[in-house]
Amino acid sequence: MFRRHNVAARIFDRQISTAAPGTSVHHTRRFYENLVPNCTIYEVECPDHLYRKITEDGQYLICFSRNHQDLIVYRPTWLSYSCKEECNTNDLPPKAKRFESFFSQLYCVSLASSNELICKDFFLYMESNQFGLFATSTTQNHDAPVGGAVQGVPSIEKITFHLLRLEDGVVLDQKCFHNDFINLAHNMGVFLYDDLLAIVSIRYQTIHILQIRDSGNLVDIRAIGTFCREDDELFLNSSTQNMLSHEKGKLHQLPENPVENGLHQSEPSSEYCFLSGIKQRLLSFIFRGIWNEEPDQALRVQSLKKKFYFHFQDYVDLVIWKVQFLDRHHLLIKFGSVDGGVSRNADQHPAFFAVYNMETTEIAAFYQNTADELYLLFEQFCDHFHATSRNSLYLNFISSHSNNMHAREQLRSAKNKASSSLQFVKKMLVSLPFSCQSQSPSPYFDQSLFRFDEKLISATDRHRQSTDHPIKFILRRPPNTLKFKIKTGPEAGSTDSRTKKISSFLFHPFLPLALSIQQNLSLQPSVVNIHFRK
Repeated sequence: MFRRHNVAARIFDRQISTAAPGTSVHHTRRFYENLVPNCTIYEVECPDHLYRKITEDGQYLICFSRNHQDLIVYRPTWLSYSCKEECNTNDLPPKAKRFESFFSQLYCVSLASSNELICKDFFLYMESNQFGLFATSTTQNHDAPVGGAVQGVPSIEKITFHLLRLEDGVVLDQKCFHNDFINLAHNMGVFLYDDLLAIVSIRYQTIHILQIRDSGNLVDIRAIGTFCREDDELFLNSSTQNMLSHEKGKLHQLPENPVENGLHQSEPSSEYCFLSGIKQRLLSFIFRGIWNEEPDQALRVQSLKKKFYFHFQDYVDLVIWKVQFLDRHHLLIKFGSVDGGVSRNADQHPAFFAVYNMETTEIAAFYQNTADELYLLFEQFCDHFHATSRNSLYLNFISSHSNNMHAREQLRSAKNKASSSLQFVKKMLVSLPFSCQSQSPSPYFDQSLFRFDEKLISATDRHRQSTDHPIKFILRRPPNTLKFKIKTGPEAGSTDSRTKKISSFLFHPFLPLALSIQQNLSLQPSVVNIHFRK
């Protein structure tokens, strides 16, 4: 039976029928098939800022100054204007075509000091308290002394995390790391889950767990790396002192001239080389897994030689790349080589994944990045890897192949077309662990509502190659009509085709409002278009 899908028909249908249990939100989101951005203001007059993100609750637009010193925060508003004379309903007056008609500035705060710069790709939002986490840092030093750090990892003299109350721009707390390296690009080295914050120090191989209190304080909870439990360091220091005392006692019992007895007297070394606590947990888990595979003692020894001792040094050389929370007690940790940890493209480097229990300090699972078992978990339970805050209203409706049949069909189609199953699994698992708050919750990226070219635009927060052709959003359900288009850059298209241009998109989480920003690699101002419903 043919059913009308205009707004009036949907409202009438909502009055006389009830959605199936558990589907009321999805049923309501179908209204967005009618409420789409149908108007574009090209090359809008706007401040020359770096536009970072609209927060997940739609309350704030986060921007940075061009000199990477200041934070500018705007409040998204809806277009409103009045005309003294008769208004032309087909065109907007010039005053309405300005940036200030859609966004009102709340404040401008200076975050970076003279030798620091704001990391423009880093920002995390705590929706429950409306706190924002920002980062500033000095430049990298590739010739810094190692001094207990991982060799081959560059050093940053100072990295500062700033916790702000976005309502008024007050800096609540700061956390500094000195002579360290934390990957801040696209939030890769930091993960926020509820009030817990995980910061990965690649240089010193430490996962710092902090808690963001309601008062706005950043409180250290634990550090996972060299030690796993709070009293590990105390225990090792006391054990070392006992060993040193025992060795000194033996030396006092030797003859007065130990050279005559073939002995050479020397001071006992105060430095004992231990593997880090997290590495010992990992090695013991791998050892016990291989040990339990074979019941026969002879076969067990052979298996350990081939699978454990032969690769022992490779396991020892693994470094932590990236971390995410799976829940409040479990971390998904990605291990790999040093080169893969500091490079922007780690696709070609071998990698391993470990599930770590922070309470018991045990490794619960360990996989290589070609493991079919991990891929099946990723395919069927992808939403569990997107560990979102319990307080988030919109992030729970992001499309994935575990909650959306259209995304699942795309994944299986790509899997069937792949020439190598092993390479396909490796390609899919390269995105794990997911970067925190890296996807837009906008309903226009809901794949049960709209179909679009994911090579040109998607929910993932990434810059993309700009195109002069408009990006089309087509209804997923019949009649499969074109609902709206988004075009980046000037309305007439680019005049210089030789300059490489990139585009980014900022969608409001629930309003039919979006920004498209086109920029080239030079220092010229960006071209900003505003797409909205008129």
